[in-house]
Amino acid sequence: MNRAGFSAVVLAVFCLMVSTDAIARMGKGSGGWGMDGNYSRMYDPAKVETLSGEVVSVDEFQPMKGMSKGVHITLRTGTETIPVHLGPEWFLEKQDAALEKGDKLEVTGSRVSFEGKPAIIASEVKKGEQTLKLRDDKGVPIWSGWMRR
Repeated sequence: MNRAGFSAVVLAVFCLMVSTDAIARMGKGSGGWGMDGNYSRMYDPAKVETLSGEVVSVDEFQPMKGMSKGVHITLRTGTETIPVHLGPEWFLEKQDAALEKGDKLEVTGSRVSFEGKPAIIASEVKKGEQTLKLRDDKGVPIWSGWMRR
């Protein structure tokens, strides 16, 4: 093989390695919480409902293997106690709305089956006059591209 052919092969291999790495990194900035992830695809706009109740607990959780930590609350309504998945910890830390045990909330979100049990993936949380928007009407997370907004 001549020198030009060898250089072309080396350049092709280098380009392949760089593009493969770039593809592998796509979506990792969201910690697996992006709209294209398996978890976010669970949100069904046709199953959106609004619940009111009291926060029993605020906890960290990891919805699926490989995802970054998230925050969920346990909400006690008049008829059930249900986990409400809010979003990634890194996003919620930057919001002004702090949720605590005992808070009275109105939560809007999609009812899903998570690990075989009912849960809500929240799109909006209201606490008094404050509203924490988490997803749009189609279920697209607010944090998807939030730094560009």
